[in-house]
Amino acid sequence: MSIFDVMLALSTLLCSLVAGLLFAYAIVIMPGIKNLEDKQFIKAFQVTDRVIQDNHPVFLFVWVGSAISLIVCAFTGFSKLQGLDFFLLLSVTAAYLAGVQISTIAIHLPLNNKLQACDVETMSVEELHKARIGFEPRWNQSNQIRTIIACVVTFLLIVLALRQ
Repeated sequence: MSIFDVMLALSTLLCSLVAGLLFAYAIVIMPGIKNLEDKQFIKAFQVTDRVIQDNHPVFLFVWVGSAISLIVCAFTGFSKLQGLDFFLLLSVTAAYLAGVQISTIAIHLPLNNKLQACDVETMSVEELHKARIGFEPRWNQSNQIRTIIACVVTFLLIVLALRQ
């Protein structure tokens, strides 16, 4: 088994785990806390996001590992794949990095950090509502896009690459 084969299998596993996390947020977590009042919504998101922000080792391994393994896979695939197969591998790497990793850095982290900075115990009802409205619609819309990329595009392209 070559380094490429190991990286392709590892990328498939790690990207699938990331897709599952994003999917869970899209269909369970965010819809579940949607019905909470503003203060409880913000607190619930802060608590769940804090686990991630505190660099949980398994989360960190899966999240960072998915990107690194795909990049290594693309580099090692250069000498193993040709034509459409290599193009598929480059496409899955680009789609995942742009659609999941970069969108997380550019959109989700700033939104998460802004919500983390909220002191729900001292904020007025109006301030809580404004914080939520400034967060929830944009976060959910972006997460739906990133989930589609992570769950559908990346998975389909990586499965096509796996057929080799």
